[in-house]
Order: sequence, then C-alpha cells, then structure tokens
Amino acid sequence: MIQLIVAMVLFFVMMFGIGFILNMLLKTTWFPIYLFIIVLVPLGIWWTWDDSASVTANFTAFTIVDLLPAFGALIGAYVSGWAIRALRRGGYKMF
Repeated sequence: MIQLIVAMVLFFVMMFGIGFILNMLLKTTWFPIYLFIIVLVPLGIWWTWDDSASVTANFTAFTIVDLLPAFGALIGAYVSGWAIRALRRGGYKMF
C-alpha cells in the first residue's frame, strides 16, 4: 500500500515537472494532457498487450495498482497546465 502511494506521488510529481517545463518552452497550456492521452496511454497499453489474449482479456488485465499511478500522472499533467495558466493570469509573461 505504501508503495502504491509513493508511486502515485512520484508519477504526479514527474508529470507535473515535465508538463511545467514543456508549457514554459512551447508556450502552451494544455499540451501535457494531450501528450499524456494521445501518446503515453496508448504506449502503455501497447507495451503490456498480449497477442494471444482477446481484447477484453487485455483490458481487464489492468488492476487498480496499474491504473492509480496513471491517474496520478494525469492529475499532474492537469495541475501543470493549471499552474501555468495561473502564473500567466498573475502577470508572469515569461511563462
């Protein structure tokens, strides 16, 4: 249980940091969420895909332990976009 909590926090912090840096460099706000949904989620599914199992069996093979860190990363991507937006509204033009 402690490992799951640590993994969720770690994925949150990693995605927040990566998203914040990408938002600063690319001058976008919601790019990390799009990147997460369009690239990282399908990549994670493809990485664990078993060709000998059915589609239903492949998707039901994911457990809550697999999904919670991914959910933490998605929240980190959202919070990074929210933080950049708040900084821009606050007058910080370098972001």
